[in-house]
Amino acid sequence: MRAVGVTEFGGPEALHLVDVPAEPLGPGQVRLRVTAATVNPTDTYSRNGTYAQRDPVKEFPYVPGMDVAGELAEVGPDVEIGIEVGERVMGVVVPTGAHGGYREDLVLPARSIARVPAGASDAAASTLPMNGLTARLALDRMALQPGQVLAVTGAAGAFGGYVVQLAKAEGLTVVADASEADEELVRGLGADVVVRRGDDVAARIREQFPDGVDGLADGSVQDAAVLPAVRDGGAVTTVRGYRGDGQRGLQVHPVLVREYSEEAGALDRLREQVEKGVLTLRVARTFPAADAAEAHRLLEAGGVRGRLVLLF
Repeated sequence: MRAVGVTEFGGPEALHLVDVPAEPLGPGQVRLRVTAATVNPTDTYSRNGTYAQRDPVKEFPYVPGMDVAGELAEVGPDVEIGIEVGERVMGVVVPTGAHGGYREDLVLPARSIARVPAGASDAAASTLPMNGLTARLALDRMALQPGQVLAVTGAAGAFGGYVVQLAKAEGLTVVADASEADEELVRGLGADVVVRRGDDVAARIREQFPDGVDGLADGSVQDAAVLPAVRDGGAVTTVRGYRGDGQRGLQVHPVLVREYSEEAGALDRLREQVEKGVLTLRVARTFPAADAAEAHRLLEAGGVRGRLVLLF
């Protein structure tokens, strides 16, 4: 079975086509014939061995990838999901060894998939599950109420963009950061106020909201540097495990998509929101799976808006 992975950790050049065995299908699981797999920043850390320091890899080849779309190929015992074999689906993947999403045949928990949004290509649909569910989890953890103010850093990225759009749909006021080049994009996503991104973004947010914002989704991973933007007792969500400095009563919630990786209802709700125009799927460029190394080089060079997608 074709996959894209590494036999030793390294730079983009470490990625190459590998042959892995098809996984057995067990109770509560489904098999996907993958046609599209999204390339995310987290995949680069899987590829270069950063994550192996905290969660040692026990087997090679190691296959990255957390977002896929394709065809439902087989349904295991004890599965009742209302989706038929042959339908197009998308899914979120928690990588373990060769189980990552960069492979043409993939077994997932049945509750990790949902139908592809009507009218969306598999490439576009594959960009939704991981970042969309992480954005959903971040908002659920903060539990802000309509009319409250949310700040979003990294708003031009996939996670940040979904947070902006979901927050606006829930009646929040959104202040988001952007470079000059990205300002039009971020306003188009629905941000009420846009401030210039950078090391002083917290001060820029405070200029607009002197009492501080009620919540912060830190998609740009600035950690302590952006906490001053939040009022005392406010809520913060982070995406790389940062837990705050314990000051001012801030409620800091590190969010990991694995917490929602089997929330099929939440993923299907994201599908509905795409179909209603609430969420925008953004594909920057597609690559044949064999060119995964080039996709990783492009992502690490920075400046990509939308997602890079591997096609099988």
